[in-house]
Amino acid sequence: MLEDFLAEKARAAAGRGHPAEVVQTVRDFLAAGGKRIRALLCVMGWHAAGGHGDATSAVRVAASLELFVAFALIHDDIMDDSASRRGRPAVHRVMRARLGEGARAERLGAGGALLVGNLALMWAQELLHSARLEPERQRLVHGLYDAMLEEVMYGQYLDVMGTGRGADDIETALRIIRYKTATATIERPLQLGAAVAGAGEAVMDTFTRLGLPLGEAFQLRDDLLDVFGSPDGACAPGLSDLREGKRTVLLALGLRLADPVQRERLGHLVGRADLEEREAAEARDILRTTGAREQTERMIASRYEHALRVLDRAGFPQAADRALRGLATRATQYTS
Repeated sequence: MLEDFLAEKARAAAGRGHPAEVVQTVRDFLAAGGKRIRALLCVMGWHAAGGHGDATSAVRVAASLELFVAFALIHDDIMDDSASRRGRPAVHRVMRARLGEGARAERLGAGGALLVGNLALMWAQELLHSARLEPERQRLVHGLYDAMLEEVMYGQYLDVMGTGRGADDIETALRIIRYKTATATIERPLQLGAAVAGAGEAVMDTFTRLGLPLGEAFQLRDDLLDVFGSPDGACAPGLSDLREGKRTVLLALGLRLADPVQRERLGHLVGRADLEEREAAEARDILRTTGAREQTERMIASRYEHALRVLDRAGFPQAADRALRGLATRATQYTS
């Protein structure tokens, strides 16, 4: 469905003389991979809430979420000046490469990527509107979608502006996760699928109790993977979060648990754009020896266990329950 939608956008662009590379950039971004977890959860939410028969409306909402994610990640990479995404150059870096070298190319490349991201969001909304729903369900779906957009914007603002008492402020780091990731990754996709099925308030509340801890665990796992990689080698240790000085729970815990010497050293290492692997290894060692890595793992485990308890009480249909448990495992234990 999503490919058909973008193919139609490509035909429309060609017919109107619009730049063909815009649609192709979005296509390439989506084709680069990703877990598709939001779209899957949307359809699972529909099934769990009693959806049956023709799933076209739920699939359209799910496909819309993939375009929403493209918008959010393209913009996030611009703000972080990330070099890559999903093993490929970030969109703003691709745009900049087309324009040559220098500050002007960098500025215009970021502007071009910003507009591509904006179009992805507009197309997400267009695809959302194409889901044929009765008026009451449509109002609920659109209200949830609007809430998701607002929450992500507030989370991104907190992340960009560095709001909080300091880099060791664990509660602010968790607040950023809740707004920027937890709601949009798990809670809202589940609720959107349920809303398409006509679910009541009780199901929506269950998905909040399930979705927020799972969404937090998903981001905590991502933060660990970015710094330490995965034990199975599927994900290599990275430098991006350490170079950026990203306000993660992992870093906040490390600073909170560190002794004065370790804290000073972390403050010197983290947030340096020229950080090299040798220095990154030293930062990782501090995060390990302070117990920050282990405590982050415990936070993931406790949220996963909470999610399973919610599912134990939810009484969802067997197939939906099994799928949601599998996705809960995938969201908290993935390695790449």
